[in-house]
Amino acid sequence: MKIPRLLLAGTLLATTVAAPAQAFPATPKQTVLTYLRSITGKNIVSGQHNKEPAASPGQYTQQVRDITGQWPGLWGGDLMFNAADVANRQRVVDQAKTEWANGSLVALTWHACSPTVGATCGFDGGVKTTISNTQFQQVVTGGTALSNTWRSRMAEVVPYLRQLKDAGVPVLWRPFHEMNETWNWWGGRPGVNGGAKIFQQMRDYFDSQGLDNLIWVWNVQDNPNANWSQYYPGGDYADVVSLDVWYKNHPSSGDYQQIQSIAAGKPVAIAEMGKVPTAALLNNQPNWTWFMIWSEQLRGSNTNAEIQTAYYLPRVFNQGEVRF
Repeated sequence: MKIPRLLLAGTLLATTVAAPAQAFPATPKQTVLTYLRSITGKNIVSGQHNKEPAASPGQYTQQVRDITGQWPGLWGGDLMFNAADVANRQRVVDQAKTEWANGSLVALTWHACSPTVGATCGFDGGVKTTISNTQFQQVVTGGTALSNTWRSRMAEVVPYLRQLKDAGVPVLWRPFHEMNETWNWWGGRPGVNGGAKIFQQMRDYFDSQGLDNLIWVWNVQDNPNANWSQYYPGGDYADVVSLDVWYKNHPSSGDYQQIQSIAAGKPVAIAEMGKVPTAALLNNQPNWTWFMIWSEQLRGSNTNAEIQTAYYLPRVFNQGEVRF
């Protein structure tokens, strides 16, 4: 349970006492999906992303603890792209195991390098880059050089994801995020032969590798162009439908309705945001099942008082309150 905060001179002081965490046992992914459905409309899990360096995969979650006295109910990490961080993927996996054992859900993103560049790359020119429609079609067409390269890139991350499967850790796996954006090499490609296809192919491949611990999270950004369904891979491929909120602080009512329309009853989530949610947002949009604050935006876009308020909202579940 949450311990009430003290109000002193108009400043919110977070208690240093967090709810006792329940160590999660080995768990099938369906248990997590059932849990997300069970809290829909009632509660939301707090989440915090941890970006580079991969050598410190818990640095931003620690900031949450320092500010609030609570650990997030969801830890977010990334399999990364540059050489130093790729070399530390094992640390990311180890942190994921620790977070799960401590009683937090685990989410992983992958900023993958384009198959038109090296296996490791810089963000600019490697992840944030443009490839032609012809090149993209080669990536998703079996037997081409670019398809073979992409298949080898996916194969490189399989052993890391398999470690989490073997440890009984379900992973909220969010590949090809912000599929409706064009900053990334996979994005801005509507239709059955676009982003939806590369998502489907990854799921088919990872399923063939026995990675049945992955909860497939499909994702778009809240850009003004809407019509996000044209990027959707279909209900057989997506387990959760999620939104990144960057064009504005919080999802609009239209964003909320569109995401739910696409989800058609599947759990929905705010996979990235900079501003912590407010009571008004969660009361008006009660079906979000988790939110995840993006790394440096925790302190960069919020005051300590705002973060504390969000973490102590009765609707918000932190580590120790997420129970299957």
